Amino acid sequence: MKRVAVIGAGAMGSGIGQVAAMAGHEVILFDAFPNAVTKARDTILLSLNKLAEKGKITDQEAKAVFGRMYFVDQLQSIEGSDLVIEAIVEIEEEKKKLFALIEPLLSETAVLASNTSSLSITGLANGLKNPERFIGIHFFNPPVMMKLVEIIPALQTSDEVTGNVMKEITSWGKTTVLAKDTPGFIVNRIARPFYGEALRIAEEQIATPAMIDAAVKGLGGFKMGPFELMDFIGNDINEAVTRSVWTAMHFDSRYRPSQMQVNLVKAGWLGRKTGRGYYDYKAPVETSSESLTDEHKFIFNRILIMLINEAADALYYGIASREDIDMAMTLGVNYPKGLLQWADETGIQECVRRMDMLYFQYHEERYRCSMMLRKMAETKKTFYE
Repeated sequence: MKRVAVIGAGAMGSGIGQVAAMAGHEVILFDAFPNAVTKARDTILLSLNKLAEKGKITDQEAKAVFGRMYFVDQLQSIEGSDLVIEAIVEIEEEKKKLFALIEPLLSETAVLASNTSSLSITGLANGLKNPERFIGIHFFNPPVMMKLVEIIPALQTSDEVTGNVMKEITSWGKTTVLAKDTPGFIVNRIARPFYGEALRIAEEQIATPAMIDAAVKGLGGFKMGPFELMDFIGNDINEAVTRSVWTAMHFDSRYRPSQMQVNLVKAGWLGRKTGRGYYDYKAPVETSSESLTDEHKFIFNRILIMLINEAADALYYGIASREDIDMAMTLGVNYPKGLLQWADETGIQECVRRMDMLYFQYHEERYRCSMMLRKMAETKKTFYE
């Protein structure tokens, strides 16, 4: 049994700790704030009891899992851990300060990891005495329920550490995908147009958020529309991830934050957690019940082709494999099917035509067609043959 330490007892850190304990490991859950430690302990106990009530685990298993967890507010308590996963605030300087404190507490064979969703793993590894044992292990929220975990080696990470971590996290019952260390990794990069293009359509007054959500759900089979999902995630969080990817991608216009969303954040209309976002949750939320029209089809196709284009670009630049890209989007954000599979079904030449039409209309770099799609159309290839 390995000893796993999780740094940061917020919702993500608590969830990761519970997953590791359910996989049979001894877990040290640390937070510098005693109140956060207490809250995490109560939250995990409640979660385990609910799983037992639903028959997912037995009462005895729930007690055993909880018994393997130690809740601490002294960092020295993580000494002797085989794997340490950091899950604190998304500020590079804060993470680096923490790693400088953690590294002397670990043996040379211990692995140090970050759960960051947007910061460079290579950048975080820089400054460590043993950067070859540092890696990104990105869980999705809530970790107990979500199957996907992105594994992101830094440039400095050894192949042995990468392979061992992939096996380890897979043994926890998770599906792992391997991602290159680039802004947003797989999911947060490829998913940007789901929000960004929906916001652009709304800003152009082509359609309302309710109409756009209806088009995406009714024609695409998505469980939530982009505006419903942004309100669920929190507009502050969604805007921050978009801004982080935009900045890291050298202000590429494809990832530019929306002024519409920026204004909502400034107003404090963050979504469900504040009672108002794109929708007003203080009153019954009315979703569009109108029948789907050609206008809905136009809206959905525009968002879909931007997603497909982003997925194709990710493959073109070696961000991840074809299979991992499609798996990441279906498991990480519950897309009804893989985007590269969707591209094949749409037709690669048709995908190129749609992107070129958008570029012809706008003459913006935002709508440039992926070279991957263009080359495939010329050679009449598909992603899955």
